[in-house]
Amino acid sequence: MPKAVYVLALGIFAMVTSEFVVAGLMPQISDGLGATIPQVGYLITAFAVAMALGGPFLATAVLKLPHKTALMVLFAIFLAGNILAALSTDYWTMAAGRVITGVASSAFLGVSLSIVAEITRPEVRGKAIGAAMNGLMLGTLLGLPISTFVGGQLGWRAAFWAISALTVAAALATVVGVPSVAQAEGEATSVREEMRAFRNPRLWLVFSTSTLVIGATFSAFSYFTPILTQVTGFSEGSVPWLLVAYGAATVVGNNIVGRFADRHTIVTQVIGLVLNMVFLAGFALFADVTAPALIFMFGIGLVGVTMNPCMITRVQRTANSRPLVNTVHSSFITLGIVIGSWLGGVGINAYGLRAPLVLGVIMAFIGIFTLLPDLRRKAAQPAAPAVREPQNAAA
Repeated sequence: MPKAVYVLALGIFAMVTSEFVVAGLMPQISDGLGATIPQVGYLITAFAVAMALGGPFLATAVLKLPHKTALMVLFAIFLAGNILAALSTDYWTMAAGRVITGVASSAFLGVSLSIVAEITRPEVRGKAIGAAMNGLMLGTLLGLPISTFVGGQLGWRAAFWAISALTVAAALATVVGVPSVAQAEGEATSVREEMRAFRNPRLWLVFSTSTLVIGATFSAFSYFTPILTQVTGFSEGSVPWLLVAYGAATVVGNNIVGRFADRHTIVTQVIGLVLNMVFLAGFALFADVTAPALIFMFGIGLVGVTMNPCMITRVQRTANSRPLVNTVHSSFITLGIVIGSWLGGVGINAYGLRAPLVLGVIMAFIGIFTLLPDLRRKAAQPAAPAVREPQNAAA
């Protein structure tokens, strides 16, 4: 595994930590900016929408730059957004900073995954993607609690300054540790050439799978805290530790899935979706029983967002591994987060706190159907002919 993959994971870790920091510091930011809690919540939505809608446009803007140069430009934009957030004295300045960082993080992920594809051999590419995506999992596991701790001890602005320092460190590590890769022969150099990939109907079906996989998971994850406190009966003080354990499960699951992403891409996704349905349904049925509820919650961590290595590998095989395709894919993943969390909230208002878990089961079930065409295509492929041993003439 090239060391550069782990350097790229550090950059992704910084981006994800910034994505989640507002969620852990809502009361402090609310007091500091004179905003309501719902308004601060909209900052999370603004980041997600900026990723989904703005990322592809920024990826297009850096299209002709060498990929390493593009990373440095995106680091600079992301850093500017974090500094703007740290210095903000009013709500709208903070909102602008969140939009800038959201757009930059989406494009950064797309370019990073392209570099991973360029510097690794095809037979280990899925494993390498899994290693890079550990930055995302560790951002959930460590980034959120650490930034929340820093913000709680030193003020919410200190959390943004800490992320800015981490961004500078990741950028310096990238300068030293990521090679400058020459543009591959035949690689697209114009927007028109990049857009040709999106004429493939199969690609949009593949994108829809990713949206449903992540939507199914985040419909539940977005509401773990109220479910665990109001249904399962845990205290509010214990929930952060349970979420850390959930994050640890995602790291484990991500590394396991990464090992199967190359040779068993589709089958791994089918198994993951089926297991996620089982865990989500089990959590919905036994949310009020402590031990089963925890088992099913950690199970969701093992097979939910951990499907990323398979999803990314499938997208790259269907289209290409270039930045624009990867960035649009990340937009569809973010769309899954938005849809899952929004519909989960609608379900709670109508049917109660178990509704997001049932919604997750439905989305995972639909996701399996989006995999059926690839399963049929795989089944229809002729098996490799057996090699016959030459018979002994004396036999």
